Amino acid sequence: MATARSPRFAGPADLHMHSNQSDGTESPAEVVRQAQRFGVRTMALTDHDRTTGWDEAAATTAELGMTFIPGMELSAKHEWRSVHVLGYLFDPLDTALRAETDRIRGDRIGRAERIVRSIGRDYDLSWDDVIAQTTLDATVGRPHIADALVARGIVRDRTEAFDGILHPREGYYEPHYAPDPLTAVRLITDAGGVAIIAHPVTVGRDRMMPVPFIERLIAAGLGGFEIDHRENTESGKKTLRAIVAKHDLIVTGSSDYHGTGKPNLPGENTTSDDMVARLIERATGTAPRYA
Repeated sequence: MATARSPRFAGPADLHMHSNQSDGTESPAEVVRQAQRFGVRTMALTDHDRTTGWDEAAATTAELGMTFIPGMELSAKHEWRSVHVLGYLFDPLDTALRAETDRIRGDRIGRAERIVRSIGRDYDLSWDDVIAQTTLDATVGRPHIADALVARGIVRDRTEAFDGILHPREGYYEPHYAPDPLTAVRLITDAGGVAIIAHPVTVGRDRMMPVPFIERLIAAGLGGFEIDHRENTESGKKTLRAIVAKHDLIVTGSSDYHGTGKPNLPGENTTSDDMVARLIERATGTAPRYA
């Protein structure tokens, strides 16, 4: 098991990356290769609500002499807020966690179909157009609808799609099922993993969860926060660092890489070796894949 004094891994570490198994644009292997090209030496694949890319990513990190941290980004919802909970080194066969991710993915498909039907009444877009933008058994979501809009020439890129047609103000938005963050944290920790709230203080009114609720998450086993992320506000990061110091939590930094789906680049934010070691030491569900 890794320790801060003699780690079996090497930094820099990027612990939030997506492949085409969810809403990224590259295969798990290519995500690893891109991370290596940008100087990352320890990386986590954290596709939304699924672990299907782990084996491919781990095989590629082994080839390149890197360390792989198995992960996932679990969808959750607190009141009107979308909350994403990064889970690391949990048991992927845990019955309760698998049942919840199956439910989330199933509802995402129904939601995506409803959105496409609505858009299709006003634009030349069909469900087949969206499926053409996905890989086999991928989690279908709004980014794939955005890609279909691009392929149809209706918008230039994902950014224009999300700023326009897919923005809630346009009337096509549909909610989807997601557990509350307390449930998400408990599911990950009960499966032997470490739960970290992803990009918790992004721009927008009341986007940060109330501090009393965050305290409840910590009591339920929350491991820490992804503080170094391009979408977090400086004032929000300051507030979170005070909470981290009070409870001695883990702090991560990550790119949230999506291939060409976002401008984020591998390694633009990273996690310190000490924090990676703490994460590994805390987890009991599965092990890192060392080179």
